[in-house]
Amino acid sequence: MALSSGWLAGPARADGDPASDVLVTQALFLPQDAGVQPAQQAQLLALLTAARRIGYQLRVALIASPADLGSVTELWRQPENYARFLGQELSLVYDGPLLVVMPDGYGFYRPGSPLASERSVLAGERAPGSKLGGPTLAAIQRLAARSGHPIALPRATSPSNPSSTDTLPWVVLAIGAALIAVAWTLSVRARPLRRHGTKAVSS
Repeated sequence: MALSSGWLAGPARADGDPASDVLVTQALFLPQDAGVQPAQQAQLLALLTAARRIGYQLRVALIASPADLGSVTELWRQPENYARFLGQELSLVYDGPLLVVMPDGYGFYRPGSPLASERSVLAGERAPGSKLGGPTLAAIQRLAARSGHPIALPRATSPSNPSSTDTLPWVVLAIGAALIAVAWTLSVRARPLRRHGTKAVSS
């Protein structure tokens, strides 16, 4: 499932490093096993887009299991080391800040710049655990604010909710069925009156 400015990875691939392939051109690597619901997926993409518009460009990789690392599974549960590895993989096409989120913590990398301030921000955060979506949103906000670009969390809107265009045919169908039921009921009630009226004329 492709997402605007992001990518929802399919099942595990073992051919190299999947995140480095995706983040060459997109801002978010989001594997299916991260368990991020559609509403949070939309929030992540909206937050990264808003951050970029105000001058803070960030790329983010959520790593929920060793399978998401492809052939570099030895870096599982090593978010700092993986962030450095991934940043170097991307260095030919991207030289901005990079955030890695794993269940046991965060990794941050930016080539050629001191990292102490960003790492101190992330060091104060609780380990995300198995639910990566919310902690990733919070980490992005804190990093953006630390860089002088505070940004509000976008409102959660789930794309899985039916839209008005989806529900309209059902509303029309329900109204039509109700009208048919009313017409049938009125016709049944009117039949005795018509019979009574016919007998009265014949007598």
